[in-house]
Order: sequence, then C-alpha cells, then structure tokens
Amino acid sequence: MNITRENIDELNGIIRVSIEKADYEAKVEDVLSDYRKKANMPGFRPGKVPMGLVRKMYGKAALIDEINKILTHELSKYLVDEKLDILGEPLPNEEQQKEIDWDKDTDFEFVFDIGFAPEVKISLDKRSKYTQYKIEITDELIDEHIKSYTNRFGESKDTDVVDAESVVRGNLVQLNADGNELEGGKQVEMAMLSVDVIKDDEIKKSFVGKKKGDEVVFDIKKAYPNDTEISYLLNIEKEEAAIIEGNFKISIVEIQKFHEAEIDEEFFKKVYGDETYIKDEKAFREAVTKEIEEAYKPAVAYKFSLDARDMLVSKSKMDFPEDFLKRWLRVTNKDLTDEQIENDFGHFIEDLKWQIIKENIGKENEIKVDESEVTQLAREIAAAQFRQYGMFNVSEEHLDGFAQQMLSKEEDRNRLYNKKVEDKIMDVVKSKVNVEEQSVSKEEFDKMLEK
Repeated sequence: MNITRENIDELNGIIRVSIEKADYEAKVEDVLSDYRKKANMPGFRPGKVPMGLVRKMYGKAALIDEINKILTHELSKYLVDEKLDILGEPLPNEEQQKEIDWDKDTDFEFVFDIGFAPEVKISLDKRSKYTQYKIEITDELIDEHIKSYTNRFGESKDTDVVDAESVVRGNLVQLNADGNELEGGKQVEMAMLSVDVIKDDEIKKSFVGKKKGDEVVFDIKKAYPNDTEISYLLNIEKEEAAIIEGNFKISIVEIQKFHEAEIDEEFFKKVYGDETYIKDEKAFREAVTKEIEEAYKPAVAYKFSLDARDMLVSKSKMDFPEDFLKRWLRVTNKDLTDEQIENDFGHFIEDLKWQIIKENIGKENEIKVDESEVTQLAREIAAAQFRQYGMFNVSEEHLDGFAQQMLSKEEDRNRLYNKKVEDKIMDVVKSKVNVEEQSVSKEEFDKMLEK
C-alpha cells in the first residue's frame, strides 16, 4: 500500500493510491472461504463446493469489493492524516488513470484529482461598519396589532336589521324566468352570505334595511362574478357553478353582525392569560410593543446575517479550482446540464465562499455547539410559533414536547444545529466590528427583505 500526492498548483493536486496483492489477498481468500461454507450448489454437499469453482464464480466480485473497501478507507484516512482541506470529493483522473483488467492485474494504481480550498484570513475589526436595523414601533403599528386581537376575540351577535357589514342566513332557492321557484333548481337551507362581499352595489343596497322574514331576489352572477364564491354559497363544484345563472331568492332567517372585542380587563386576560399583570390600556399597549419587538427579532437578526455575509464575502478574495468544481458538480448532480452549471456557478461560488468564511471564523474563535443549546433553540422556536397564535403561557412540558418532536427528525436537527452555529458566528462578528443601529419603519424593513 502506498499513497503519494503531487500538488499541481495552489488549488489542484493529484493523489495516487497503489494497492498490491499482499494488501488484499488474505481478505479476499477469507471472503471466498465464507462463500464456500454457505454455498448450496446442485451436486455438492453444503460446504464441499470446490474452491476453484467458488473462485471462478465469485472471485472477481470479491476482489473488486475488497479493493473498493481498501481504497475508500485508505484514501479517507490519508486526507484526514494529512489535514488536507479539499473541496468536494476526489475524482478519478481522466488522463492518468489506467484501465484495470480485473481478470489479470494483481497490483492496482488509482489516480485521483483533488481541489484545495483557498486559504483566507478574515479581518474583523472596529474599522468595519455594519448596520443593525431597529423597527420603529409606531402608534399605527400598535393599533394594527391590537386590532388583530380585537378581531380574534370578537364575536358575531344577532341583530334585527341588515346593514352593509351583516352576515345573513336564510333559505335560498333558484328562480325561473317568471320569478317563480325553478323546478329542480338549486335550493340551500340556511345559506350564509356576507353583504360586504357582494360585488354589485345595487344588490348590496337591496339587502340593507331588511329584517328577519323578508325576502331578497338577486342575480347570482352579478352578486358573485367569482365561480369559487358561488360554489361555496350553493355547496356545489366550481365547474357546476360556472354554468349557474339567473335570479335566486333568499328568505332571511338570521341576521348577525361581527363585533370586535371590547378593550377591557377581561380582554387583556384573553390575550395574555388569566395571570396577566395588565390592568389598563396603557400597560396593554406596552405589552403589545414588547411583543412586536420580540416578533421582529428573528427577522432583524436574519437581515443582519444577510448583510454581514455580503460584506464578508465581498471583502474576501479567494481563488477556486473552477474546472475541478464544475466537473465535480456534473459527477454528483446527474440531472444538471452543463448550461445549468455554467449559469448557476457564480451563485455556487458565493455560497462556497461563505461556507469557507464561516468555517474560518468558527475555528479561529473555537465555536462549538452542544446538545443543550440545540434543544434550547428548538424550545424558543416552538414558543415563538405558539405566540403567533396568541398562546403566551405554554407549559414547559409542552415546549419540551414540541422541541423533542423537531429534534427527532435528522433534517430538522441539522438545520437547528447549523442555525445555532451561524448565530454564534454572528455574535462573534458583532463583538469585533463597529455595529451602528439604524431605525427604520416596518414598511422600509419589509421592502429590504423583499430584495
């Protein structure tokens, strides 16, 4: 067994792996002996098949399998022992790799191309200026947030007279051209329609002022030009709704109107729990302000990480073994065409630069993430998801349960681990550069994230 390396230049190299008969012979013989013991062939007792016949039937396959095992193990071990920082994986050299005759050869040489990762020094100091955005929590934003709660905890109440915002329930029948009930036509008991979503203003006005027991005749296509709305109202398929036309009559049975929740102490408890300390609207607005700030923290951190990434990538000069990488992409992504690789290669290099930068910062600052930190991140994400649904007092037991559910999936666990690593990298960046806080409106910030 012999492994040698030749550096073609700073970015490319060749590794030769020589495997001699002595490296594999004994192991191949052991495999064939095991085959012989288990072989069940007509004309021979179990375990008594001639070795020559076993070797003829299984020898080549056993040899190839053992050579591949040795090659994979020794090549991986060499890369680790030599501490080679390579990109992708070694690829067979297309020019120097000799064709192998598995029937005659006893010694084998394998030649691989490798691509080296560029060395890079990341400069993080107070001369570098980074922007940390802060969302301006305006009265309008607070009011908007409070309105979402008053709507969530509001309720529909019976009323006597239809207005422009009422919901009407009643018996709906299809009419013929004479204004009488159409024989075999559509009928829906206790159909529900919202006056405010009716598209035709005249039809909408015809409902306003009506009371229980009154009837309203309306052209269904004028009221609801959208077939989806008709299918929902009549409880039919959209394709059938497309051919429905003419007048319908509704006999009003119920009239309801939605009322937003009153802002009082009972409302505060509904929003933030029975044990809330909030007793007045001022304290409630303060709580809502903190909630909005908390809600935007992930987005603010994400924006900082995007900007930091762009800044660090743009400042870091790196050269790559591009021909090797394009070939590696072709080999490992059979579905990609040469045109796709060429078009997307710039983005691939940018991502690769960022990966190298992260690894550099991680090594220099000895960044490590343990299991408890990943679990805590999962709990924080679970708590944030609950808050989105107005659940602020979720028990520790429930949070732990949801966290463990996330961590049980390898893909999610890896995603959380990588996020925690990147969070720590951003903490290092913030601690070493000059971070300037800049206040922006919610609208401005949202536009930034859209770019």
